[in-house]
Amino acid sequence: MTLSQKLADLGIDLPAVATPAGAYVPAKVHGDLVYTAGQLPFVAGTLLATGKVGDGHGLVPAGDAHQYARLSALNAVAAAAAAVGDVDRITGVLKVTGFVASAPGFTGQPGVINGASELLGELFGDDGRHARSAVGVAVLPLDSPVEVEVVFTVS
Repeated sequence: MTLSQKLADLGIDLPAVATPAGAYVPAKVHGDLVYTAGQLPFVAGTLLATGKVGDGHGLVPAGDAHQYARLSALNAVAAAAAAVGDVDRITGVLKVTGFVASAPGFTGQPGVINGASELLGELFGDDGRHARSAVGVAVLPLDSPVEVEVVFTVS
Protein backbone atom coordinates (compact mmCIF):
# COMPACT_ATOMS: atom_id res chain seq x y z
CA MET A 1 0.00 0.00 0.00
CA THR A 2 1.35 3.44 -0.89
CA LEU A 3 1.68 6.19 1.66
CA SER A 4 -1.00 8.25 -0.11
CA GLN A 5 -3.38 5.26 0.14
CA LYS A 6 -2.53 4.80 3.83
CA LEU A 7 -3.19 8.48 4.53
CA ALA A 8 -6.54 8.22 2.72
CA ASP A 9 -7.48 5.05 4.62
CA LEU A 10 -6.74 6.82 7.90
CA GLY A 11 -8.71 9.90 6.81
CA ILE A 12 -5.63 12.10 7.08
CA ASP A 13 -5.12 15.01 4.72
CA LEU A 14 -1.53 16.07 4.25
CA PRO A 15 -1.25 19.69 5.45
CA ALA A 16 0.38 22.54 3.59
CA VAL A 17 4.05 22.98 4.45
CA ALA A 18 4.61 25.67 7.06
CA THR A 19 6.56 28.72 5.95
CA PRO A 20 10.01 28.73 7.56
CA ALA A 21 10.39 31.16 10.45
CA GLY A 22 14.06 31.75 9.65
CA ALA A 23 16.87 31.22 7.16
CA TYR A 24 16.37 27.52 6.44
CA VAL A 25 14.33 25.12 4.30
CA PRO A 26 11.57 22.84 5.66
CA ALA A 27 13.34 19.70 4.37
CA LYS A 28 16.56 18.80 2.60
CA VAL A 29 17.19 15.77 0.39
CA HIS A 30 20.56 14.01 0.52
CA GLY A 31 20.81 10.82 -1.51
CA ASP A 32 18.05 8.48 -0.35
CA LEU A 33 17.36 10.47 2.82
CA VAL A 34 15.24 13.51 3.63
CA TYR A 35 16.07 15.53 6.74
CA THR A 36 13.30 17.77 8.01
CA ALA A 37 13.75 20.96 9.92
CA GLY A 38 12.03 21.05 13.28
CA GLN A 39 8.28 21.03 12.72
CA LEU A 40 5.80 22.69 15.06
CA PRO A 41 2.10 21.86 15.55
CA PHE A 42 0.78 24.27 12.94
CA VAL A 43 -2.65 23.92 11.37
CA ALA A 44 -3.33 26.25 8.43
CA GLY A 45 -0.52 28.53 9.57
CA THR A 46 -1.71 28.74 13.17
CA LEU A 47 0.20 27.31 16.13
CA LEU A 48 -2.36 25.28 18.09
CA ALA A 49 -0.95 25.98 21.55
CA THR A 50 1.85 27.75 23.35
CA GLY A 51 3.57 27.25 26.66
CA LYS A 52 5.35 24.66 28.70
CA VAL A 53 4.21 21.07 29.14
CA GLY A 54 3.44 19.81 32.62
CA ASP A 55 0.82 19.37 35.30
CA GLY A 56 -0.88 22.39 36.76
CA HIS A 57 -2.66 25.63 36.05
CA GLY A 58 -1.48 27.42 32.91
CA LEU A 59 0.55 24.47 31.60
CA VAL A 60 -0.07 22.40 28.47
CA PRO A 61 -1.26 18.94 29.58
CA ALA A 62 0.96 16.05 28.45
CA GLY A 63 -2.00 14.43 26.65
CA ASP A 64 -2.52 17.55 24.57
CA ALA A 65 1.21 17.79 23.86
CA HIS A 66 1.12 14.14 22.70
CA GLN A 67 -1.41 15.18 20.03
CA TYR A 68 0.71 18.21 19.11
CA ALA A 69 3.72 15.91 18.59
CA ARG A 70 1.56 13.76 16.31
CA LEU A 71 0.60 16.83 14.29
CA SER A 72 4.23 17.97 14.16
CA ALA A 73 5.21 14.57 12.71
CA LEU A 74 2.48 14.91 10.09
CA ASN A 75 3.89 18.32 9.21
CA ALA A 76 7.29 16.62 8.82
CA VAL A 77 5.77 14.13 6.37
CA ALA A 78 4.34 17.07 4.40
CA ALA A 79 7.72 18.84 4.35
CA ALA A 80 9.49 15.69 3.18
CA ALA A 81 6.86 15.05 0.50
CA ALA A 82 7.26 18.59 -0.82
CA ALA A 83 11.04 18.18 -0.91
CA VAL A 84 10.90 14.98 -2.98
CA GLY A 85 7.87 15.95 -5.05
CA ASP A 86 5.67 12.95 -4.21
CA VAL A 87 4.52 11.59 -0.86
CA ASP A 88 4.73 8.05 -2.23
CA ARG A 89 8.51 8.37 -2.58
CA ILE A 90 8.80 8.38 1.23
CA THR A 91 9.49 4.79 2.26
CA GLY A 92 10.33 4.85 5.95
CA VAL A 93 11.70 6.57 9.03
CA LEU A 94 15.24 6.37 10.42
CA LYS A 95 15.33 8.89 13.26
CA VAL A 96 12.99 11.15 15.20
CA THR A 97 14.17 13.92 17.49
CA GLY A 98 11.47 15.45 19.64
CA PHE A 99 11.76 18.51 21.83
CA VAL A 100 9.31 19.27 24.63
CA ALA A 101 9.16 22.69 26.28
CA SER A 102 9.04 21.36 29.82
CA ALA A 103 7.91 22.88 33.09
CA PRO A 104 10.34 22.31 35.97
CA GLY A 105 10.06 18.73 37.20
CA PHE A 106 8.25 17.42 34.10
CA THR A 107 9.82 14.11 33.04
CA GLY A 108 7.22 12.79 30.60
CA GLN A 109 9.01 13.79 27.39
CA PRO A 110 9.05 10.22 26.00
CA GLY A 111 5.27 9.90 26.38
CA VAL A 112 4.73 13.22 24.63
CA ILE A 113 6.98 12.32 21.68
CA ASN A 114 5.22 8.96 21.42
CA GLY A 115 2.55 10.98 19.60
CA ALA A 116 4.97 11.44 16.71
CA SER A 117 6.32 7.88 16.85
CA GLU A 118 2.85 6.35 16.92
CA LEU A 119 1.70 8.30 13.85
CA LEU A 120 4.80 7.28 11.92
CA GLY A 121 4.19 3.68 12.91
CA GLU A 122 0.60 3.89 11.66
CA LEU A 123 1.76 5.32 8.35
CA PHE A 124 4.82 3.16 7.67
CA GLY A 125 4.34 -0.04 9.68
CA ASP A 126 7.66 -1.78 10.34
CA ASP A 127 9.40 0.76 8.08
CA GLY A 128 8.27 3.43 10.54
CA ARG A 129 10.24 1.92 13.45
CA HIS A 130 13.01 4.39 14.23
CA ALA A 131 15.71 5.54 16.59
CA ARG A 132 14.57 8.46 18.72
CA SER A 133 15.51 11.15 21.19
CA ALA A 134 12.95 12.92 23.39
CA VAL A 135 14.48 16.01 24.95
CA GLY A 136 13.13 18.46 27.50
CA VAL A 137 14.02 22.09 26.84
CA ALA A 138 13.32 25.43 28.49
CA VAL A 139 11.59 27.04 25.52
CA LEU A 140 10.95 26.41 21.82
CA PRO A 141 10.44 28.76 18.86
CA LEU A 142 7.22 30.79 19.03
CA ASP A 143 6.70 29.32 22.54
CA SER A 144 5.55 26.03 20.97
CA PRO A 145 5.08 23.17 23.43
CA VAL A 146 6.71 20.63 21.06
CA GLU A 147 8.96 20.42 18.03
CA VAL A 148 9.71 17.31 15.98
CA GLU A 149 12.33 16.63 13.32
CA VAL A 150 12.49 13.43 11.27
CA VAL A 151 14.93 11.68 8.95
CA PHE A 152 13.01 9.76 6.28
CA THR A 153 14.16 7.24 3.69
CA VAL A 154 13.04 7.79 0.10
CA SER A 155 13.09 5.89 -3.18
